[in-house]
Amino acid sequence: MGGAAGKFGESAGRDGTWPGPSAADPGRRHTAAVVTDRFDRIAWRDTYAQSAGLRELAAELSARYECTSDLLIDAFLAAYKTGPRLRERAEMAPSRLVNHQVITSLLETQEFAELRRETVGDPYAAAMAVLAQAPALRGLLERCRAAWEQAEQANTAQRGAEDAARGVGEALGQAADEAEAEAANEADAEAEAEAGFGPGAGSEAGSGAVPVPADDAVQQAIVAARAAEAAARQAGQAAAQALAAAAPGLRAGARTAAAQAAGSVREEAALMRAWGVAPGELERMPFDARARLAERLRSSRLARWAELIGRFRQMAGGERARKVENATGELVGVTLGNDLSRVIPSELANLGLPELRAVFAVRYAAGELMLYDSQEEQATGKGAVIACVDTSHSMYETGPGGVSREAWAKACALALLDQARQAGRDFVGVLFSAADKLQVFRFPADEPADLPRVLDFAECFLGGGTSYQAPLTAAGELLEQEFDDTARRRGDIVMITDDECGVTEEWTRGWNDAKHRLGFRLFGVVVGAPEAAGSDSVLGALCDNLRSIEDLTDVHAAADLFRLI
Repeated sequence: MGGAAGKFGESAGRDGTWPGPSAADPGRRHTAAVVTDRFDRIAWRDTYAQSAGLRELAAELSARYECTSDLLIDAFLAAYKTGPRLRERAEMAPSRLVNHQVITSLLETQEFAELRRETVGDPYAAAMAVLAQAPALRGLLERCRAAWEQAEQANTAQRGAEDAARGVGEALGQAADEAEAEAANEADAEAEAEAGFGPGAGSEAGSGAVPVPADDAVQQAIVAARAAEAAARQAGQAAAQALAAAAPGLRAGARTAAAQAAGSVREEAALMRAWGVAPGELERMPFDARARLAERLRSSRLARWAELIGRFRQMAGGERARKVENATGELVGVTLGNDLSRVIPSELANLGLPELRAVFAVRYAAGELMLYDSQEEQATGKGAVIACVDTSHSMYETGPGGVSREAWAKACALALLDQARQAGRDFVGVLFSAADKLQVFRFPADEPADLPRVLDFAECFLGGGTSYQAPLTAAGELLEQEFDDTARRRGDIVMITDDECGVTEEWTRGWNDAKHRLGFRLFGVVVGAPEAAGSDSVLGALCDNLRSIEDLTDVHAAADLFRLI
């Protein structure tokens, strides 16, 4: 056996020693550039299964380019993972080096870092980022077509080298088996010769050398392996050169892809915030439902005014937290009483000291707590908040900044919806135009404000002329019904219009009676038509508080509404 082993060594070492294959086993080379764990893979599988857009993109790219499914996974995980880590280039299969370079280029851009602020940990946002990068990815793949082709050739050559290396091993193994068999036969012959019988009696024992056919097979396998390895090296060098030539374009394309994705994801996030969809609600929302919602928001008639709607809601939230100043209810000093909503901080501090709590209770019972005092203070409403929004044809008209009267009115109404919900009050949206055109949307305080229903309210537009009596009558009847059902009074009606029309004397008497009985207030907002807000106008006679809005880009023009309602 020692002779056989020595012969193998001599055969393998003829023309130089055979070191074995330099190419790694393909099973040890990775096709994914981003290091993943099983949770990452679950996130991708679930997202891919739910996203028709991802599946369509994968099918499209796979029909034109190789290995794109791995590229999409890498792009998704680069956006989704908290700290994406790339594999070393040496660990990658040659055919995936282009993917590795693309993802490296993406992660090196500032634009992608900004994108990740919106996508980390959110599989939906990460999928949106991949889809938003689709046009740029197509350009990157086309720019890298030569590198892809060279990489495929290198991959094929490497597999050939690995197959040839396995062929050397198999030839060596076969030669070893034959040598062992030959050595066994020689040992048997020697034993028979020593015993004095057999055809080999007295003959010289064999040397255990490798049979010539096996030795030739080993040499042929080594020659083939060396040739295959040389071809793999040459193909690998060509692929590396092609990838290096494409690298500058990849970096520029990666910046474009990341910028497009960041803009798209930020736009959708801003759209969701503008419509009052909280991040926690989005995370709980099924993928398909979130995708449908996003599509509806993007295609909504008011989608281009999402920024205005968001500013309106933000302004209203700030006004709710402000002290009343320079308006009805302005703070003028301190008085005594037991209204806990106006207690000054020093009085409240007494509650933090056990020995003073009894004193606080006595002062409260006697109505001697120090309270903020205000001038001409009016009690805020407690009944429903009703927004009557004009949707006649003239509301299509735009003002400064291209903002339509309808967009301003709907944004104000949505902010009033928020106002009502914060105060635990019912909200009703009454859309009106001509006397026979009226649409009512109810949002009870004890039920969630279903976003599709909110969108229905915001998108509805009736067209036609303008009638005051129809919407105001409907609003009065709603407050009458609320009073009958719950005994709540002091509701608030906000009339938003851009036109003036008459009302009958009989209707006016009935309106005034209902207003006195139910204690509600009417706020008037005239958009883009200052003549309708004159002191001698119909609205001037009907409203407790009337203002005219001419700059439709200014959300603060109606700020005091949210301090008074």
